[in-house]
Amino acid sequence: MSATLDWYGCATFRLTVGDLVVFLDAYIDRAPGAPGTGLTADDVDRADWILVGHSHFDHLWGAERIARRTGATIVGSYESIRLMAEQGVPERQLLPVAGGEPVRLSDDVVANVYPSQHSCVWTKSGGMFEADTVCLGDLGVTHQERLARFGDMRGLMTGTLDAGAVEHLTASNQHARGDGGALVFLIDTPDGTLLYQDTSGHWTGILHDLRPDVAILAAAGRGNVDGEPVQGTLAGFVAHQASLVRAPKIILSHHDDWLPGFSHAIDVGKVRDQLALVAPRTTLVELDYLDGHKVFA
Repeated sequence: MSATLDWYGCATFRLTVGDLVVFLDAYIDRAPGAPGTGLTADDVDRADWILVGHSHFDHLWGAERIARRTGATIVGSYESIRLMAEQGVPERQLLPVAGGEPVRLSDDVVANVYPSQHSCVWTKSGGMFEADTVCLGDLGVTHQERLARFGDMRGLMTGTLDAGAVEHLTASNQHARGDGGALVFLIDTPDGTLLYQDTSGHWTGILHDLRPDVAILAAAGRGNVDGEPVQGTLAGFVAHQASLVRAPKIILSHHDDWLPGFSHAIDVGKVRDQLALVAPRTTLVELDYLDGHKVFA
């Protein structure tokens, strides 16, 4: 049995293990001008499961259409599942989790769910920036102040977008109450274990003990380490995560220009340079869209 991975852009992947089809996030429709596959969620005609890392639109939007069309079961936070129920996905296709649950996807594939952290979108440097930009400070900020800062930043972000991107944001707005609680998944397959992360944050004690064969790690925004913003660079943050999980192979997510006018593709070379320093035994594999990468080869 050979597991394959197809990248749809942003943090969305399709994992195929034998006859099993698992979507990791579901954000396939792209904003005007964003690179991608040219497909939409309505083009997906087969899926058994959808594992959603958190409730923001650029991860969850599309899951409701894929689930209704294919009968796939959505696994996500209680907030993600609330939103999917509001979108008319039948209850029998909804499985809320919070971390600590092993979810059987087939006779020989199990997804283990762990609590995680979202990137620090509320900091002054919480948006998109270069992978080697040094970010300092913003420590000890209360949750109320973080919410206020995020509200201000969201207004500034909208002001940088063209009419097409604003229309895209309006269409994809499912009115989530924040990120819903970020999750990571460790997927056990007959070929090996795959770690899936869709935003740049972690609990150190959890990530340190997972030990996957392959890890998908998010590379966007300002990293979150145990609830506080990373003091350093995004490239260094990703490399540090690689050193924690000690996976022989790393694949990036959320690193392309998914929302032109706000995001930009990061320089993967900067991440590769940091990996060479911090985790020299780790190989960074760059995927193109829908290239059928053999995960454990």
